Amino acid sequence: MRVEFVTDTFPPDVNGVAMTLGRLSDGLRKLGHRVHVIRTGEKGNPGETVAASVAMPGYKEVRVGLPGPFRLRRRWLKRRPDVIYVATESPLGNSAVKVAKALGIPVATGFHTNFHEYMDQYRLGGLQPAAMAYLKRFHSRANCTLAPSQEVVEALRNEGFHDVHLLGRGVDTSLFCPKKRCETLRAEWGARPESPVAIIVGRVAPEKNLDLAMDLFRQLIEAVPDLRCVVVGDGPIRERLEAAHRHVHFAGVRVGEDLARHYASADVLFFPSETETFGNVLLEGLASGLVTVSYDYAAAARHVRHEENGLKAPKGDASSFFKLSHQAIAMRHDPVLRQAARDTAESLGWDQVVSSFEDRLSGLAGFSEEPEPDRSLEKRRKFKCRTLFLSDIHLGTVDSKATEVVHFLKHIRCEKLVLNGDIIDGWALRRGGRWRSRHSRFIRKVLKMMEKDKTEVIYLRGNHDDILERFLPLAFGRMEFAKEHIHTSADGKRYLVVHGDGFDSVSTNYKWLAVLGSIGYDVLLSFNRLYNRWRAWRGKDYFSLSKKVKARVKSAVSFVDRYEFQLQELARHKKCDGIICGHIHTPEDKQVEEVRYLNSGDWVESLTAIIEHHDGRMELVEYREFLSKLEVKKPASRKVALAK
Repeated sequence: MRVEFVTDTFPPDVNGVAMTLGRLSDGLRKLGHRVHVIRTGEKGNPGETVAASVAMPGYKEVRVGLPGPFRLRRRWLKRRPDVIYVATESPLGNSAVKVAKALGIPVATGFHTNFHEYMDQYRLGGLQPAAMAYLKRFHSRANCTLAPSQEVVEALRNEGFHDVHLLGRGVDTSLFCPKKRCETLRAEWGARPESPVAIIVGRVAPEKNLDLAMDLFRQLIEAVPDLRCVVVGDGPIRERLEAAHRHVHFAGVRVGEDLARHYASADVLFFPSETETFGNVLLEGLASGLVTVSYDYAAAARHVRHEENGLKAPKGDASSFFKLSHQAIAMRHDPVLRQAARDTAESLGWDQVVSSFEDRLSGLAGFSEEPEPDRSLEKRRKFKCRTLFLSDIHLGTVDSKATEVVHFLKHIRCEKLVLNGDIIDGWALRRGGRWRSRHSRFIRKVLKMMEKDKTEVIYLRGNHDDILERFLPLAFGRMEFAKEHIHTSADGKRYLVVHGDGFDSVSTNYKWLAVLGSIGYDVLLSFNRLYNRWRAWRGKDYFSLSKKVKARVKSAVSFVDRYEFQLQELARHKKCDGIICGHIHTPEDKQVEEVRYLNSGDWVESLTAIIEHHDGRMELVEYREFLSKLEVKKPASRKVALAK
């Protein structure tokens, strides 16, 4: 599979979500899947793309991804993933889900953090209902939501979330193990060999319940003066806590082997947080053979057996937590409990978690459980047809959907390609329009079709590329330039193919007025872009303002009717069974008496084309619908659809 992650946090960030995503992505790669990560941060590694972000006010360690729908759309049109996993509910994640759904790409979301529960800790409790409403709306757009504990799964289902599934967590028992204990490190903390050491690991933030932990440390030191207290991590309240609690050693952020030594060099792990969706720290403490004290929910509810492999208090019961903490100090040398903690961790490898994650994504992508064959040398499956008709691409304008038309052509193999006018917009280029690299990609794609697929190309001039008029007729190799073309279909019918501007009296007799109208159309499209950005932000579909104007303005409707009638008359005069044109950006396929009228539309708004099948049948196709049907028809030897 080709899998893309979208996230606001990823290694080397130091937190449970980043660690989990790093494990999942590495695990998928080891299984042969192609994984790319779109993430926030300063810089990305190979296989990663850095998205725009801002630091959260007052919490510089956390970066929030900014919306990027257009960049994501371009990327996924160019290299379409089989499935997308959006791990965070930021504006970046929100735009990723919307774009994925608009393109018909399966998407799963992860519920990794109880942001709505953090509101109370930051004195924003009144915003909790709004936060939950946003989360529900965000996750409802996905094909499924993955949560790290059964408790979170049930809570989300009770809130009205749909298709919520469990995705557990694992722990690296080769990294976190009791053998990493370091007496030198303990001595730096002021601990003698017999001194008990209590440790807390995680973000130093209000939501981690650290004020309660500091009160606990103070009480324990009064009872056990030789106790050493260590906090590993960093965050927005570290400076305040460090200044107020001189008896606590704040070690800052530790990772890898250094973090493993800190765990193993302690005796007891306190985990006082009440807002976790899982709690990776607890598994790392179990793997390090520590006596752990936690609240009975999330990871503790699933993996800790009270007084067998750890201690746990009812969630929210601070007095029980304090009592068990005193008990843990007394039990710190209990070999049975510590070995049971280690044994529990050894049964929680990441391989099982990654395998479960792979199964879930494969199901969304429509793959069977059989591993996907290596497609590095596999040719792209193409739809084979006899002739393809395109018009009005308007290369050289900002609104030209050149990327989409190239993507469309990559999925088609045709014997003849007819480019029916206004392919290059000379008017726009003369007004200062910019020729972009995506416009050049279309030209290269056509040349590649001529060379590799032996495609015959007929380029008919339009009014926007009327500069070709002085060179017509012209032919070289497999390409021919002309003003009109008679096409004979496989079933023997004759079609007159012409751009159609000759039957537009404004374009023919009042070119200055046509240019003015073109400028007005560009302005309308510019306004349309801004309006549709706002609609995309609101989660709404694309809306064509120009089509709405055409449909509502009586003179425009009358013009289209006259235009179609005149072209049908021309087809009769040429003794043709039908006519294929463009120009007015209004796709159409209809039979009027004995003449068939076909208009291929445009690649500015309609994104339509006309295909002639090998039996001579003509079909008007729309880009997204065509590719969607093509995906459904992929051969079973390549991708085996799951039985429904």
